[in-house]
Parts: sequence; structure tokens; C-alpha cells
Amino acid sequence: MYICELFHSVQGEGRYAGTPSVFVRTSGCNLRCWYCDTPYSSWEPQGEHRTLEDLLATVESYSCEHVVITGGEPMLVQDLIPLTESLRQAGHVITIETAGTVDLPVVADLMSISPKLSNSTPHGTDWSERHEQRRDRPEVIRRLIGDYDYQFKFVIDREEDLAEVERYVARFPGIDPARILLMPQAIEAEILREKTGWLEPAAAARGWGVSPRLHIELFGNTPGT
Repeated sequence: MYICELFHSVQGEGRYAGTPSVFVRTSGCNLRCWYCDTPYSSWEPQGEHRTLEDLLATVESYSCEHVVITGGEPMLVQDLIPLTESLRQAGHVITIETAGTVDLPVVADLMSISPKLSNSTPHGTDWSERHEQRRDRPEVIRRLIGDYDYQFKFVIDREEDLAEVERYVARFPGIDPARILLMPQAIEAEILREKTGWLEPAAAARGWGVSPRLHIELFGNTPGT
């Protein structure tokens, strides 16, 4: 597997925010969000090839129950199937962070889905058309929410983005509003706090939640955190 980084930290987002976790970040992505906070796993993929046995041994060395598999887009990696099966056999709680555009029959305790809104498209780049064509895969979303425990995390840049989230969610009437989380788009703590100020009442009015981004609050936007 081509792995960008593997480290121990705390989950910064979503249901398990604040939970000590081992992060396995795959390298490579089928999208190119202009605001990507890990460009070293998407725009300029970096990493090294590691065997399944090596990955499992490193994960176990941290003696940590929770494992987060992220990217890039980890669901592009076929070897994710045996990796997640082995992690489950070892007793780990597995979260997979995905944009919901690629489907694999992986093992996961929580499918953390971050659909990419139109605010993610990198206009003016060679990736603009490809990104726009790939970012919305409703058939994949239906399979994921039907087969896994799940949460949605929508990156919000401006207040106008809220209407697009409403339209998105309306296409999937079975989604529990309590599983919908909004996240402010920012990689600086001060801007995160400012956007959270108007996101929280907007989310509450719709029965949604707001996800923190603790890793940025605690460590800044730094690889390996």
C-alpha cells in the first residue's frame, strides 16, 4: 500500500473527536479540492510503499483501540479490504474517512463521509472538470449509508453553502439529521472560531451538528497530527 503517513494523535473531527487514535493516511486521491488541508496526499501525493504486515505491526505498537483510515481517498486502495479485516480481527474500532465517490467492501465501524460540494471545485486548474465530474456519486452514498454506521461532514466556506447541503440531503430522505455535521473551512484557529460562530445556530435550526477541528486548534495544520 502507498502510505503517506502513519501516526498517533487524537481524532479532531466528528463523533469521536478527542479520542486517541492511530491514523493511517493513504496517498492518492481522485479529487482535487482547492482547500485540501493535506495536499501532500492529493495534489502532490507523497509516501512510501508498505506491506500489510508492516502496517499492522506499526498500528499495534501504539496499543490504541481506535484506528482512522484516511487520505487522500482511501477507498481507492484495494488492499484496504484485507487491512480492515485484519484490524477488525485485532479488535480495533475502525473509522474510514471518505468523500463517498468510490465503493469498496471494506470493514468499518464508522463510515465518515465528507461529500464535496460545489465550493470544493478548483476553478482555473487542469483538475476543474475532472473534479466536478467525480465529486457527486449518489449511488455510492446510498450503499455506504445502507451498509454502515455513518456520519456526514460537510465543509462550509460561506453561508450560501448551507442551501446546497439542504439540497444534497433532500436526495437521501433516510438520512438521520443528527448524523449531519457542518465543518468550517479554514486551517487557522482564529478563522475556525469565527465561522463556527455563525455555523452553530444555522446547524441547530436544521437539526444538524457542528464538528470541531481539534487537531487544528491543538496543533495547527501540521502533518502527523
